[in-house]
Amino acid sequence: MTRPIVTVTRRLPQAVEAELREEFDVRLNTDDLPLDAAALRRALESSDALLCTVTDRLDRATLGPPPVRARIAANFGVGFNHIDLSAARDLGLVVTNTPGVLTEATAELAMTLMLMVARRVTEGERELRAGKWTGWRPTHLMGRGLGGRILGIVGMGRIGRSVARRAANGLGMRIEYFTRTPTQEDDALGRRCESLAELLANADVVSLHAPATSETKRMIGAKELRQMKRDAVLINTARGDLVDEEALADALLEGALHGAGLDVYEHEPSVHPRLLRLDNVVLLPHLGSATEDARIGMGRRAIENLRAFFAGKEPPDRVPGA
Repeated sequence: MTRPIVTVTRRLPQAVEAELREEFDVRLNTDDLPLDAAALRRALESSDALLCTVTDRLDRATLGPPPVRARIAANFGVGFNHIDLSAARDLGLVVTNTPGVLTEATAELAMTLMLMVARRVTEGERELRAGKWTGWRPTHLMGRGLGGRILGIVGMGRIGRSVARRAANGLGMRIEYFTRTPTQEDDALGRRCESLAELLANADVVSLHAPATSETKRMIGAKELRQMKRDAVLINTARGDLVDEEALADALLEGALHGAGLDVYEHEPSVHPRLLRLDNVVLLPHLGSATEDARIGMGRRAIENLRAFFAGKEPPDRVPGA
């Protein structure tokens, strides 16, 4: 029996690649470099399935006109804003994602960034490594404690709720949130704000957990940054599109914010050059789900979707509208 051909666009954990080989005819990207539009199109034309990632821009130009051989794009990740769902639908291409398995890892990283920014951790490490530390002194690199402060969460999905629990139970923070689809579970975690402006005005730390859509693109811009407290902290582990990086650089340079912690960027892997020069921003290279458990879990979830699809069943994580 001929096995479905699956093109994997980036290297995955060894355990995941081994499991893929057991069930499919797998074609790996051994160089582990992002595929350009032409390479992605060739993969769609020569494979039965594409196991893709956030680095693969599957826009209408790349997906192009039908027909193609591929019938499913199993995305390795939760977000799918890099895939044009309308074009995929026109092509007859089913799109799936991997929700749930990276929740805890991403929530942990959001908490890490909060503490790093509040306590000025990277400033201290750079000073020490540069040989500039002259010893302990009472006023040296004084940061801020988080206990009792207000954490404002934008977007109360799985990750937002996990961050709320960790911040409240672990750090003693008070939780406020803004979301378009509130639930009773959310109300049990904190106080719901009626508007984003209300949350920004109240919060000592603002943590973004909204999806990337046309409505949320640059939802944090110059206007919104002015609405925040001058000593507030902004955290983004969601999507780079949510923040206007030019406006954020202005706010940080002017001292309008205490600091920021970013794991995602508008034009990855490029980072705004002004942000790179600032001490009061912590910059990480998209590490949100970068734990062995999470990445293996993501791969296995993608395999489950492929397995179901080629068995003639509905994939468990089919993206609505695709």
